[in-house]
Amino acid sequence: MPLGRFLSEAGDKIASMDNGHVEFQSARGRWILTATVLGSGLALLDSTVVSIAMPFIGRELHADMAGLQWTTNAYMLTLASLILLGGSLGDRYGRRKVFVIGTIWFAVASALCGLSPNIEFLIAARALQGIGGALLTPGSLAIIHAAFTRQDRPRAVGAWSGLGGVATAIGPLLGGVLVQAADWRWVFLINPPFAAVVVLVALRHVPESKDEQAAGRFDVAGAALAALALAGLTYGLIERGAALWLVLGVVLAAAFVAVEIRRSPDALVPVGIFKNHVFTAVNVVTLIMYAAMGVVFFLLVIQLQVVSGFGPTEAGLATLPTTILMMLLSARAGDLAKRVGPRWPMTIGILVSGAGFLMMSTIGPDASYWLRVLPAVVVFGLGLSAAVAPLTSTVLATAEDRYSGTASGVNNAVARTGSLLAVAAVPPLVGLVGDAFNNPSVFNAGFRMAMLVSAAMMAVSALITFFTIRTNVLAPDD
Repeated sequence: MPLGRFLSEAGDKIASMDNGHVEFQSARGRWILTATVLGSGLALLDSTVVSIAMPFIGRELHADMAGLQWTTNAYMLTLASLILLGGSLGDRYGRRKVFVIGTIWFAVASALCGLSPNIEFLIAARALQGIGGALLTPGSLAIIHAAFTRQDRPRAVGAWSGLGGVATAIGPLLGGVLVQAADWRWVFLINPPFAAVVVLVALRHVPESKDEQAAGRFDVAGAALAALALAGLTYGLIERGAALWLVLGVVLAAAFVAVEIRRSPDALVPVGIFKNHVFTAVNVVTLIMYAAMGVVFFLLVIQLQVVSGFGPTEAGLATLPTTILMMLLSARAGDLAKRVGPRWPMTIGILVSGAGFLMMSTIGPDASYWLRVLPAVVVFGLGLSAAVAPLTSTVLATAEDRYSGTASGVNNAVARTGSLLAVAAVPPLVGLVGDAFNNPSVFNAGFRMAMLVSAAMMAVSALITFFTIRTNVLAPDD
């Protein structure tokens, strides 16, 4: 029996659910939230947990700075370029089904990462991991949007964002403990057992949903062009002397846009989804904001180990306040945005996060945790808690319900693309090349400049938010 049919029939027999929307406070609602948070948390966790292991990976597998960038970006590349297809597959064939298949794929690829004999094998396995992430990530948010009542969606999305943010922020801590207590390979080998739990919970408690109006053929050409364009851009930014690849990436990106316009409404990204100017603006904000965050998550824990003298576990613990703040405040930020609109929570939150990046630029040799690191990560966490849930809710609120999976995929692709390109471009721009991670003085100078660049990107994001989001798109219908 095909895997997709087996999963569908098993879930239908076990779940025994109706097609009605559920409330946030209900037992069913809590199970749905648990499954989606655990699933998306796997992908989010892996985008940051690896950072803490970078110095160890570099030394054991004899990788240079470019190899470490590719270890991060191979995952981000396939995740960003295929997440749109993942959202469309969920809309067409069933969001729960695609979500479960993606979780299984992710677990298998994680095991391959943990068994890597060299840096080339690890990079290839990370690319496979990103494919699994591209299938499960958009499905998690689309399941929430389809399952919960309209009035409870902002709160559910806020809880999803907050707990997902916890997975992102707790990654360095978990990575530090695993690296110090065991080996860097365990940052990958820990994923399969958690993935098994996600699959069981999803099959038992998550209702199936899909777009009943979906028709036409899949945009294979669009998906291929998106992947090749991002690959060209990433290679051109990371590898010195690869300007031709950069040009090729730009040409392929232009071809992707042309194909999407010509294929509408069967395009991978339906052009009509961007007719809402708020949806378009929020995705631009997402691109710049997550570019800045991608640089910080990639470099901060390396800076703490290479320059400031922290051990792996200490470097991971350093970001714990961000985790706590996301847990406590994100759902409340979603409720606040529902009452007052997303404009002010997002604008202020993004600016506060940028202030946190400015404070991080002062973290240097022998930096005091209490005087330098803690204030910076607290300010960053406060801003992130205020901004992420309203941003995500606004993306879904400004798209038609039938495009919930596509809208989620677009926003996730934009976020990952921002991180991907920034992690490729910023380190070489600030002088972090070659064996810089083995040279504390060189790394420190580059890190400081990278934090200033990231703070500037957050300021631009805040300005765009303030001038483009003027109405409360999260207010419930009368």
